[in-house]
Amino acid sequence: MTQVSVIIPAYNGDRYIARAIESVIAQSYTDYEIIVVDDGSQDRTSSVVQNYGEKVNYIYQANQGVSVARNRGIKEAQGKFIAFLDQDDFFLPDKLASQVAVLEKQPSLGLVNSGWQIVNEEGKVLAAVQPWQKLPTLDLAGLIVWKPVFLGAMLFRRSWLERSGGFDFQLEQTPDVELVLRLALLGCQADWVERVTVSYRQHEGNASNNTVLQARELDTMLAKFFSQSNLPQEIKQLEKQSRYQSLVWSAWRLYHNGYLVQMSDRLAKSFRYTSKYRTETVLHWIKCFHNYAAEYGSKIDVYALSNSDVWKALMQEYVLQSSQRINSLSKMLKSV
Repeated sequence: MTQVSVIIPAYNGDRYIARAIESVIAQSYTDYEIIVVDDGSQDRTSSVVQNYGEKVNYIYQANQGVSVARNRGIKEAQGKFIAFLDQDDFFLPDKLASQVAVLEKQPSLGLVNSGWQIVNEEGKVLAAVQPWQKLPTLDLAGLIVWKPVFLGAMLFRRSWLERSGGFDFQLEQTPDVELVLRLALLGCQADWVERVTVSYRQHEGNASNNTVLQARELDTMLAKFFSQSNLPQEIKQLEKQSRYQSLVWSAWRLYHNGYLVQMSDRLAKSFRYTSKYRTETVLHWIKCFHNYAAEYGSKIDVYALSNSDVWKALMQEYVLQSSQRINSLSKMLKSV
C-alpha cells in the first residue's frame, strides 16, 4: 500500500504546475503517489501534466471547484496519509519524510502541521511563517481560535478525512478552515513539525486574493459552526476569541489588498467579541497588522492608515469621544 497520496487540484495551472510536481518527485521520502485532478482547465495543464507519464495519476473533470477536485482526489487516493499541494506552490525536499515520521510515531494523531515560506512569482523567498512560535501546542483551543490553516503545510491521516466527509464544496475561499474546524470537533488530534515544509507562491492569480469574498465567507462559516445545537460547551466558549481573531485577520487581508471600507467594517464588528477597552483594542489591531504583514514579507504604514478618511470615520464613530482622547490615541499610534 502506498504510504502518501499527494493531491494537486489544478485549474488553468500550466504556468506553475510543473514546479509543483517536480517538488514531489524530489522528495527525500519516496513512497508516494501524485494525483492531479484537473478541474476543467482550458490551457496547457493537461499536456504539461501528462508529460510525466506514469509518475502522475492524471484525472480530468468538468469544472466544479477546488473542493470537489480535492474530494475526488481523496476518493482516488491509495495512501495511508494525504497531502494537498496547490498548483502554484511547491514542497521543500523533506516535507513528507518529516511529517510521515510524526504520524507513524504517534498513531493517535490525525494531522500534523508545519510552517511555510512566502515566495514571489519567481520563487524568491520573502518571509517565513512559523505558527508554533506563538502557538506551541496545537490543541483544540488553538485550532478553533487561531485556525493556523494552510493545506500545503499539513499532512492528514486518510481515515480522518474519510470520517469527516471531506471538503464542503459550497465554500470557495474557506473550505480548508472549515474542514479543520470540523475535524477538531470530531476529536482529531494534531501536532507540529517545527520546520518550514512548503513554499506558498504569491502572484496576481492567487485565488486567495479575492479577500472580500474570503472575509464574508469566513464570517458566515464561523457563525454557522458556532450555531450548531450539539456543540460542546468547551468549544462554544471559544466563539468570541475565534471570531475576533478571524475578523482582525480578515481586516488585515482587506487592508493589504486596498479594501479599506471593508476593512473598517470588519474591525467595527470585532468590538462585539472583545471585552477590552476600545483604545486598547485599536492598539491590538495595529499590533496584529504589523505581525501579519511581517509574516508575509511586507510592512504597514501606520501614519497613512491612521490618517485615511476611512480610519478617521471608524475612530470617530466607535472610539473617540473627545479631542483629548483623539490626541492620546494619536500619540499611542505614533509610538507603535
